Amino acid sequence: MKKNLQAKSDIREVPSYTLQEAAHYLRIPLTTLRSWIRGRRYPVKEGQRDFKPLIATLDRSSLLSFFNLVEAHVLSAIRKDHRVPLVSVRKALDYLDRKYPSKHPLADHLFETDGMDLFVREYGHLENISKDGQLAMEKLLHAYLRRIERDPSGLPIKLYPFTRKRQLEEPRTVVIDPTISFGRPVLSGTGIPTQVIAERYKAGESIKELAGDYGLPPSQIEEAIRCELPLEAA
Repeated sequence: MKKNLQAKSDIREVPSYTLQEAAHYLRIPLTTLRSWIRGRRYPVKEGQRDFKPLIATLDRSSLLSFFNLVEAHVLSAIRKDHRVPLVSVRKALDYLDRKYPSKHPLADHLFETDGMDLFVREYGHLENISKDGQLAMEKLLHAYLRRIERDPSGLPIKLYPFTRKRQLEEPRTVVIDPTISFGRPVLSGTGIPTQVIAERYKAGESIKELAGDYGLPPSQIEEAIRCELPLEAA
């Protein structure tokens, strides 16, 4: 059996990211992420109903762990192009949880295999989405899952966030690794925080100067700066 994602001694389970940080790193609107983490109220004929969170956190102040960050990354694919209603997402996740119980079902290794197929089929059934629509969702989810690196047990160890406007073929230049720089984005293979590069650029240093200083191609410096841009400017 695979390792349990609930192990509190695992650094990947430690609450580390504010909602604002996570929303920025994942290119997700803050209000959207907040509803996934805290839940929300939605109107029904009888008035209003509470919708429980889609992502379970360990911290009452709504700090996210690295596993939570990966879950939100995958969930953003489901909501990005297909706009699946949150109620239907919840039903599909509940269905998946009955088949493969997990505290973090969207981050679990099983989601990449039978779990994803089950989820896609169930949400398609709930929303009457065509076969073509389900195939498109599978393709999109696979593109997002390719940006997650896993350990031999199948659990996430690195996330390569989108640095642009979540274009599916973006380079994996920036990485979030909970064991490096307190889990903040760094340039892959260097350990250099993107925030440090962006701050130097804002202070007046050119991309060419930064590239020479770090011994890196200008394209990597540009990706580091882009990672730190506000969502609307990326």
